Amino acid sequence: MMIHRLLPTLLLIGALPVPAWGQISSLPWLKEAQTPPAGEFAVPASDHWQANLDLVIRTRRQWEKPTVRGAISPRQIIQRRWLEYLGPLAVQARPLPELEILSRVEVGTVERTLVKYEVLPGDYVEAYILKPKEIKKPVPGIVVLHSTVENSIDLPAGIEGRSEEFHGLGAAQRAMVAIVPRNYLWPTNHGIEAKEMAEQFLEKYPESKGMARMLYDALVATDILAAMPEVDASRLGCVGHSLGAKEVLYLAAFDQRIKATVFSEGGIGTRFSNWDAPWYLGDTINESFYHDHDELLALIAPRPFLLIAGESADGDRSWPYIAKAMAVYRFYTSKPAIAFYNHRTGHPLTPEAERRSYQWLTEALRHTSTPSK
Repeated sequence: MMIHRLLPTLLLIGALPVPAWGQISSLPWLKEAQTPPAGEFAVPASDHWQANLDLVIRTRRQWEKPTVRGAISPRQIIQRRWLEYLGPLAVQARPLPELEILSRVEVGTVERTLVKYEVLPGDYVEAYILKPKEIKKPVPGIVVLHSTVENSIDLPAGIEGRSEEFHGLGAAQRAMVAIVPRNYLWPTNHGIEAKEMAEQFLEKYPESKGMARMLYDALVATDILAAMPEVDASRLGCVGHSLGAKEVLYLAAFDQRIKATVFSEGGIGTRFSNWDAPWYLGDTINESFYHDHDELLALIAPRPFLLIAGESADGDRSWPYIAKAMAVYRFYTSKPAIAFYNHRTGHPLTPEAERRSYQWLTEALRHTSTPSK
C-alpha cells in the first residue's frame, strides 16, 4: 500500500542558498584540508570555472544565469547533461512509500528500527532508521549509504563490523536522525549479488544507468527522512564510504535538500575506481561521455563537501578536483566549505577520519540556510 503523494523529482533549478554553514570555518583542521598536497598534484585552488562549455566562468551570475535570452545557464546545462546520461529513472516522480516496521530495539540512548518499503513497483528494500530516544525539537537528518560489505545496512547501523563505519548509529548518538537504506545490489541484507542484480535492473530499465537506480533509491530515502516529524528537513546531510561515497556524490549533486556531504574513498575521478561497472555507469563513462565528476562537485557548490582519501580509490590525485570546484564555491562565499583530508593508510576509514566526518556534519548542519531572493 502506498501513500498517493508524488514528491518532486529533483530539487535543482532556481535560486541557490546563501551559505550559513554552522561553524565549518572554525574547524581547527580546515586550513590544512584546503591546502594543496605536496608533489605532482599540488595545484592551487582555481579562480575560475571551465567545463566542456567553451566558457570561462568567473562569477556566480555567469554560472547561474543564461548568456542569451531564452537559453539556460551553464549550471543548468551540466544538470541536464548528466540527468540525460543517467536516464529517465533519475527524474521519475516518486511516491512516498508506506513503511512496514519489522523490528525495533533500543541501543543505549538510541532507538533502532528496521523498516521495509516498496521503492519501485514490486521492488522492496529494507532500511534502518536510528534516532535518539529523546527528541524535544526537530533535529538534523542524515542519509547513510553503506559500503561494499556482505552485511550491508547492519554495518552503519552499528550491529556488526568496524566501528569507524557505524555512521548511522553514530549520527543518532550525536542527536541526529539517520536512515540507512539497502543498496539494490543486495537482494537481502546479507549477501551482495552485483552482477545478477544489475542485469535484472538493466533488463527492466534499459534506458537508465545503474547509478540512476542508486540515485533514485537515495532520493526515496531522503524523502522518508524529510517527512519524519522529528527531523528538521532544512538540515539534511549524507555520508558514505566506498560504494556509499559514490552514491552520496550523486545524491548531493542532484538534490539541494542535502546541505552537507562526507565522501570517503569512493574514487572522485571516473577513472579512479570501477565507475565503468554495469551497476554504476557502464563503459560509456570513459568511452563516449567524456565528462567527469568535477562537474558534479560544481553542482554541489556552495554546500559543504568533505572528501576523505586514503591513497586507495582516492588520494593526492583527488585534490585537483577539489581545487577546481573551489572556484565555484568562491562565487558564493569567501570561505568555501569544501575540503580534502588524506589519511594515507589505505581504503578503510580511520578513527581520525571518522571523527572529522562527524565534526563536518555536525558543524555544517548546526544552522539552516536562507534561500536567496
